[in-house]
Amino acid sequence: MAPNLVSATTMPKPASLTSRAYVTFLAGDGDYVKGVVGLAKGLRKAKAAYPLVVAVLPNVPEEHRRMLVAQGCLLRDIEPVHPPENGTGLARAYYAINYCKLRIWEFVEYHKMIYLDGDIQVFGNIDHLFELPDNHFYAVADCVCEGWEAEKGCPDKIPWSWELGPKPAVYFNAGMFMFEPSLSTYDDLFATLKVTPHTPFAEQDFLNMFFRDIYKPIPPIYNLLLANLWRHTDDIELDKVKVVHYCFEGSKPWRYNGKGKYMDREDVRMLVNMWWDIYNDE
Repeated sequence: MAPNLVSATTMPKPASLTSRAYVTFLAGDGDYVKGVVGLAKGLRKAKAAYPLVVAVLPNVPEEHRRMLVAQGCLLRDIEPVHPPENGTGLARAYYAINYCKLRIWEFVEYHKMIYLDGDIQVFGNIDHLFELPDNHFYAVADCVCEGWEAEKGCPDKIPWSWELGPKPAVYFNAGMFMFEPSLSTYDDLFATLKVTPHTPFAEQDFLNMFFRDIYKPIPPIYNLLLANLWRHTDDIELDKVKVVHYCFEGSKPWRYNGKGKYMDREDVRMLVNMWWDIYNDE
């Protein structure tokens, strides 16, 4: 049988202190590959100095793999991670597959990596984040409004799953984060996962629990959650935003039709058009 020309390397080299990369995750044969292609183009247009590694599940078809290689992506095959069976909570099916993200801690040929979901676009260079001090987990806070902020109208805040222990001081969104791959951390993650109840927001809740002691927040310009355009208008400076996360229902640019709640907003349409400008740029 001829070798698979776009399969991943399984023998990582030891990391140097200067080895860095961006990383994302892809599963299945659906249209999310368009998001990853768009992300690869966005990083290239922003003149990122480091490659995009794509962690791919076995069910990603050869055609999609070739599309990613053509965009300069480095592919790494990973095995699925199934939701833990303990506990009474049910991880939402939509989020449960994201437990597979935990495999990226095994990519120890890199000293630091910035993870980006496939529904994210990078509009400005963020290489400088790699210069932040080591031994921390960096991410942007998610919407956990309480008190007067909730009264202003933020019904979609993320509820903390108390079965995971005390609520973190700040809850982050796991669509974008910077971390340091480590086999010891990888082992600890999976050992902890086996004894941790699964919760509605799956790996996002789990990572918030696991890294609560070393988490450091970074400004929202590095992961603008689209919903914050109407939840937290005063906090958004669109001209300074470097990373946009199209995570609200109906906002995926490759599926966008302008219908649905908030999808007819001018700023949403503008950001979707900006994504398409990059995706269509040959």
